[in-house]
Amino acid sequence: MRLIRLRSQRLEAAVSAHGAELQSLATADGQALLWHGDPAWWTGRAPLLFPIVGRVPGDEILVEGRRYPLKQHGFARTSDFAPVKQSEAACTFELTSSPATLAAYPFAFRLEVRYELFDTSLLVSAVVTNQAPRRAMPFSFGFHPALLWPLHSSAHKEDHDLSFSHAETAPIARPSDGLLALTRHPNPVGEGRHLRLRDDLFADGALIFDTLSSDRITYGCADGFSVAISFEGMPHLGIWSKPGAPFVCIEPWHGFAAPEGFADELAKKPGIICLPPGQSRGFQMRLSIDT
Repeated sequence: MRLIRLRSQRLEAAVSAHGAELQSLATADGQALLWHGDPAWWTGRAPLLFPIVGRVPGDEILVEGRRYPLKQHGFARTSDFAPVKQSEAACTFELTSSPATLAAYPFAFRLEVRYELFDTSLLVSAVVTNQAPRRAMPFSFGFHPALLWPLHSSAHKEDHDLSFSHAETAPIARPSDGLLALTRHPNPVGEGRHLRLRDDLFADGALIFDTLSSDRITYGCADGFSVAISFEGMPHLGIWSKPGAPFVCIEPWHGFAAPEGFADELAKKPGIICLPPGQSRGFQMRLSIDT
């Protein structure tokens, strides 16, 4: 696996061209922040979700009456991106449509992803362009970073919580065989804006905030060490782990899994973006470290 390594005064990162996926993020003194992909739990680290977020029924999309096979979270995370630019603190990758992608998703696109380190933050930017000359392109996009839980060896899992920028009172969804279950659940955050992390939150899979007020979450532990995740313009969120796993995923999305029973065209799926011909749409996520 070829890695591009980035460095700022206080942070270091490595990104792979495979999936344009962040492989490591650490402070300059060696404090790791990103999950390391132990296959005993989960091999992912921070996959990019495109052209869908979550699953669609039967792992197939319907486009203009024809079905195409498309697995959960799409194919960007398993595709080889082309490196475009690189400097000491930044790198850019590009993925464009090909015969392989067109067999699963019949749209001409370009996906450009840029990673840039600043003093105490990592900015991840993605731009999706519809390269078709005459038709709109339905898609979703999401980030999926997995952070260590606990954040460091001297902390305990039960000492960690999530602080939301706004109160979250709307009911949330849970997955059902990868789809969005129709039953709604009380929001575990509520007016206090804090969610204490514990393993049993994930006994039934991810927490899916398909109606979200916040655009920033701070993930921290009792000793004050924290990571802030900001995601302006990303209206949905997933929080996921496995009971007992040493990571937690805080996932800003634009889009989510298809609801149970959905059987319509991809363009009509809830949460989808329909991008006009020749136009682009940008997405950003910033991870900021407070030590």
